[in-house]
Amino acid sequence: MPLYRARIDSILADVAHRTSPLSQKPWLMTQLWDNLAFMHWPVPTEVLRRVVPEPLELDLHEGQGWIGVVPFWIPDESLRGRVKVPLAGSFVELNVRTYVTMEGKGGVYFISLDASNHVAVLAARFLYTLPYYFAKMNFDMDNDGWIHYRSVRRHGGSPPADFKASYRPVGAPLPYDPNSIERWLSERYALYTVDDGHVYRGDIHHPIWTLHAAEARIESNTMTTVAGIDLPPTAPLLHYSPRQETIIWPLTPLK
Repeated sequence: MPLYRARIDSILADVAHRTSPLSQKPWLMTQLWDNLAFMHWPVPTEVLRRVVPEPLELDLHEGQGWIGVVPFWIPDESLRGRVKVPLAGSFVELNVRTYVTMEGKGGVYFISLDASNHVAVLAARFLYTLPYYFAKMNFDMDNDGWIHYRSVRRHGGSPPADFKASYRPVGAPLPYDPNSIERWLSERYALYTVDDGHVYRGDIHHPIWTLHAAEARIESNTMTTVAGIDLPPTAPLLHYSPRQETIIWPLTPLK
C-alpha cells in the first residue's frame, strides 16, 4: 500500500535525526523497504578507491572503509500523488554499496543493484544512471522468522553474480545512538552516481531506522568478487530492519 499524504507529511516533518538538511526541492516518489538486512565487511580503502570514481571522496568510519551487501523486498513503489509506477509492482532487490561524501554531505555509492523486475531496472538505469541489473530472485519467510533469500543475475551481457542466504533479527530493537557504527552505516540521506564524468546526487529521507542485531547463514556470495572486491574471511557485521518508509528526490547535478 502506498504512503498516504498525512504519513508523508509526518515523515517530512521529522528531521531531527538527519545528518544533513532536508531537500527543499519537490520529491519524486516513495518506496517501502521490507525485511532488510545490512551485511557489512571492512575493506581496505585502496580497494574501494578502485571502484569509486573521482571526484567522490571515500567516507570512512574511524579510518576504516566498509562495503555492504543489502537484501530486501520492495512491496510498494509509487510516484508523487500515490500513482503506482507502471508495471513495477512489488519486487525483490539486492544492493552492493559503500560510503562516500561530496561537498560535505555523506551518502551511498552503489557498486551494483540487482532487482527482480525488468521495468524497475530499466527505469532506474534511465532516471538515476545507476548500475541496475535484472536477476532471478526468491524471497520468503519461515515460521521461525528466517528470511530465505536467493538472487542469480540474469542481465544480458553482464558478468554472472549470485547470492544465497538466510537471515533473521535477534533480540529487541537497538537503542538509537547517533555515534554508533550501525547508525553511521544506515542513516544515509543521499545517493551519489557518476555519469560521463559528471557527479549527481539523489536526496532521500526516511524516519530513524528500526534496527535489530541479526544472524545469518550465507551460502553463496559473489556479488562483490564480480566487481573485483574480495571480502575478508570474517563474519559480517549484521543488522536487520523490518520496514522503512522512504521518500526519494530526482537526481541533482553537482559538477
